Amino acid sequence: MLEGIIIKGIGGFYYVKVENKVYECRARGLFRKNKTIPLTGDRVLIRVNEEDNTGYVEQILDRITELKRPPVSNVNQAIIVFAAQKPEPNLWLLDRFLLLASYQELDVIICINKYDLDTDGKADEIYNIYHNAGYKIVKTSCETKQGIDEIKDLLKDKITVFAGPSGVGKSTLLNNIQSNLKLQTGDISHKTSRGKHTTRHVELIELDLGGWVVDTPGFSTLDIDFLNEKELQYYFIEIFDKSNSCRFSGCSHHKEPGCAVKEAVDNGEISKLRYENYLSMLQEIKDIRRY
Repeated sequence: MLEGIIIKGIGGFYYVKVENKVYECRARGLFRKNKTIPLTGDRVLIRVNEEDNTGYVEQILDRITELKRPPVSNVNQAIIVFAAQKPEPNLWLLDRFLLLASYQELDVIICINKYDLDTDGKADEIYNIYHNAGYKIVKTSCETKQGIDEIKDLLKDKITVFAGPSGVGKSTLLNNIQSNLKLQTGDISHKTSRGKHTTRHVELIELDLGGWVVDTPGFSTLDIDFLNEKELQYYFIEIFDKSNSCRFSGCSHHKEPGCAVKEAVDNGEISKLRYENYLSMLQEIKDIRRY
């Protein structure tokens, strides 16, 4: 058997790259019986028919990580892409992406794309909020080529998922990183100011510089029903760091007295926007648990 990596799956077929060849494979019925679905990014063992370059996936090797949305495995890091403008940045959605990536124990980088459109300083404000919270941030522009080399360095020898809403320029950014990709790019809908979906399936793309990236469909929402109320604070870096100074060990940082997090919000140490997003998610989790 040969060992390879699934680079995409479409309609029950899995395309497995082994060195310089790609084999079109079906999955063994055993996987369906065990309710196991091969994922893009899986390292697999395949049995090959050399006459027509087809084969069967015989075994899925142990996964390092597994994401639900997008469905992909063995990712090392997530680059979460948002636009400075067009579309308008949605920090509530950004915080959900950050939460999901942190929950999966991925290294997280925030990419603020289309930085050349930041004429009113809002993108700089966002940069300061998340830089102060402890996140790594890269400013990029495909027009001016700002930050492209920095992104390339981050991608080298990693498996990276690009996530973020539609229209923020993920595909254009990847095309600038490697010009022969020629990924389809979408315009912004003038009616809704949102991006039009261009990526139709999850695909692993090999980079000439070394490493892989996952180009994924855009998202508008992410479920957090896997969390409980106490766990939520772990995924807000600055809130969790400050929680050690709260009067009560079980503080949820909402209505409790002597809360160091609320004090930090009041004195500007923690972003009010981030804190409000935390409270919104806290209420969402409570509502889910109630039902």
